[in-house]
Amino acid sequence: MISVFERAALLAGRAILEVYEAGPDISLKADCSPVTDADNRAEAIILGILADSFPDIPVVAEEAVAAGHVPDIGSGRFILVDPLDGTKEFIDRNADFTVNIALIENGAPIMGVVYAPAKGVAYLGSASGAEKLTITGQFDVTERHPIQARKSCLPVIAIASRSHNSAETDAFLRDNGISGCKSIGSSLKFCLLAEGQADVYPRYSRTMEWDTAAGDAVLRAAGGLTTTLDGHPLVYGKRNQAADCDFANPFFIARGA
Repeated sequence: MISVFERAALLAGRAILEVYEAGPDISLKADCSPVTDADNRAEAIILGILADSFPDIPVVAEEAVAAGHVPDIGSGRFILVDPLDGTKEFIDRNADFTVNIALIENGAPIMGVVYAPAKGVAYLGSASGAEKLTITGQFDVTERHPIQARKSCLPVIAIASRSHNSAETDAFLRDNGISGCKSIGSSLKFCLLAEGQADVYPRYSRTMEWDTAAGDAVLRAAGGLTTTLDGHPLVYGKRNQAADCDFANPFFIARGA
């Protein structure tokens, strides 16, 4: 399954880069967030591959949900897809955008791939562990290296959203005596934790499950964890929430080993 996820992500990344070079067509969704033709092309590629390979596993994909297509995920496993995480970074021609595919089982992200096509890197997470891939301009994998989240040491290094920082995040850093903070876009924040380049990622602004699942899967496979503010593991498949819409995440803290 992880090899299928990898292939789907690479093919979607190829389509995204074609739009990136040509210039995207941009529109706004109902929630006023931007969407481009790259999002739609990438999602169509991924959904086609997943339907051929795993026809019995429901897939929750960002743009399909925005269009009103939400499958019955029941109580079993399902797949979460964000075809282009970091659309604002993509539009601004910043390389911090990713393709994300994750398998959810019993509410936990147990397998995932994060591919940053403009950076030529991908991250995989599964029961076998986590690894970082180097991808050529011809979309071939040339290197695979196991990665592991590091145990927190001093000075603690935090990582935060480039586009969605908040006063609460600043307060978290101040209250925990953290002065070192890197800013980066998309699900790459989880991946930097997974490869030991940072220790903590506090998120005090809105995310959806497809934004976080693949990166969270990589992080957990590398020995880290993502928890809600009360310390419980972040769970997936949240439907019929009294205080928010389906698949919306609460605020969370992602940590290294």
